[in-house]
Amino acid sequence: MAKTSKVITSLFPGGLCKEENMKNVAMATFGFFSSWNLIKPKPKCFLLIASAKNPHNLDMVNGKNINGISVGESPFTKNTELLIKENAPDKQGHASLIGRFMEDRHVYRQTFIIRSYEIGPDKTATMETLMNLLQETALNHVTSSGLAGNGFGATREMSLRKLMWVVTRINVQVERYSCWGDIVEIDTWVDAAGKNAMRRDWIIRDYNTREIITRATSTWVIMNHETRRLTKIPEQVRQEVVPFYLKRIAIAEEKNDIQKIDKLTDGNAERIRSGLEPTWSDIDANQHVNNVKYIGWILESVQMDVLEDYNLTSMTLEYRRECRQSNLLESLTSSTANVTEDSNNNSSNRKADLEYTHLLRMQDDKAEIVRARTEWQSKEKHNLSSE
Repeated sequence: MAKTSKVITSLFPGGLCKEENMKNVAMATFGFFSSWNLIKPKPKCFLLIASAKNPHNLDMVNGKNINGISVGESPFTKNTELLIKENAPDKQGHASLIGRFMEDRHVYRQTFIIRSYEIGPDKTATMETLMNLLQETALNHVTSSGLAGNGFGATREMSLRKLMWVVTRINVQVERYSCWGDIVEIDTWVDAAGKNAMRRDWIIRDYNTREIITRATSTWVIMNHETRRLTKIPEQVRQEVVPFYLKRIAIAEEKNDIQKIDKLTDGNAERIRSGLEPTWSDIDANQHVNNVKYIGWILESVQMDVLEDYNLTSMTLEYRRECRQSNLLESLTSSTANVTEDSNNNSSNRKADLEYTHLLRMQDDKAEIVRARTEWQSKEKHNLSSE
């Protein structure tokens, strides 16, 4: 038993999330993976459904699908088989993409477990993790809606015209970061943003407490895949997406970061990090650097003490141009007060301790790729307010 305890201790390093260590050790002793103790089935029948391809891969617990598949209460009854059929994918290859539509198919919902490789040095999910989950949910929303063409998130009419969606602006506001093994539930929906753009919003909840821990909003436009030029939304495409529009906002107007982000230059930047080079793995299916990759490069020019002692509570990105693998990049950062005297972007309503302005640009010709603004809150202060 002593030998077993040593092995278990090595599997669950100290300082995870509150008292999860002891619970994880107890679960591991009985042969369960650590995060299953976060799923608390009701004391009714216990239904387990394994993957057809891998009978040892647990895909459903008491009617709750996990790892990217929607969850919902489902005690084992004679209606269970019907429930499974209703949530079954149209195509076997899309099994891992299926979530659940809510509110007359206007809201799409998925759940995810935070993996060990999705956490940072403080053992919580990173901003990159959240952005990847938001992007994954958005793509699966399109796929599950029946609108998907042969493009990366494009509808059928868009695919016929060689068009694709590109994000121009996104604001993510984090109340609390999840820990390794936590289950999160993500809702997403879309609405019009003017005549030729679409707004997509998200909220992320802690699955167990139902607490909303992250809110995000974004603006998307259409680009021609071959010419790489922006274009108006064709009427045929508009007719595809309008039935899914929902008049709802994830971030209240008084808390939304809506102000234009000022440009950084060599003259007003406080820190510059050069020599950032995209790799082949950074390129996505649209043949350019995936927008989530920019976050890590932006943070390369942030002081280490800020990264260690503060939580990134809000990030706004304004995308200016594409980036390819052959480009060499520079990351610039400065406190926002050093860049502009007018910081009326509702940051006071979000109670930020620090605010920075960033720029990611080409190293050779200084062409802008993305402007960004970040807000940070002291980890010590944030932890006290959470208690």
